[in-house]
Amino acid sequence: MSRFEARKGELSLDSEIVFHERVTFIGEIESPWSLDDCPKNLRQARECGAPARVHVAQDFRPALEGIAAGDALVLLYWMSHAPRNLLRQVPRHRTEGTGTFNLRSPVRPNPIGMGVVRVLGIDMASGIIEIDAIDAVDGTPLIDIKPHMPRADTVPE
Repeated sequence: MSRFEARKGELSLDSEIVFHERVTFIGEIESPWSLDDCPKNLRQARECGAPARVHVAQDFRPALEGIAAGDALVLLYWMSHAPRNLLRQVPRHRTEGTGTFNLRSPVRPNPIGMGVVRVLGIDMASGIIEIDAIDAVDGTPLIDIKPHMPRADTVPE
């Protein structure tokens, strides 16, 4: 089976996806991971003990103001190697399939990854943010950075 073939029980789109808008990449992620060894989630990435770096493009570096070591950030990134056509998936860790929007799989119409990371250090001049871990392959395009706000980022009781 090749890397992106549908598994038994999966459903893919019959037509080509139409792209409507553009996304501006603000930088990229430097990680120790390739497509072959990238952890499936941040928990696994943290267990490996391999920190990573976020490189913010020069034009966007003024937007880093206020970020400091110890902060928690939400990174949004474009999983550019992921297929975009599966509507129903059968993950290896499940016996039954489910809808793509019920999974954290990178295989989705818009392959946007999200990770809540801890800032280990930041160099505003170079636009480099040292982070505790990431579940993205080296060179992954960065879409956005947001502060993690525990009071706002919780599900209501």
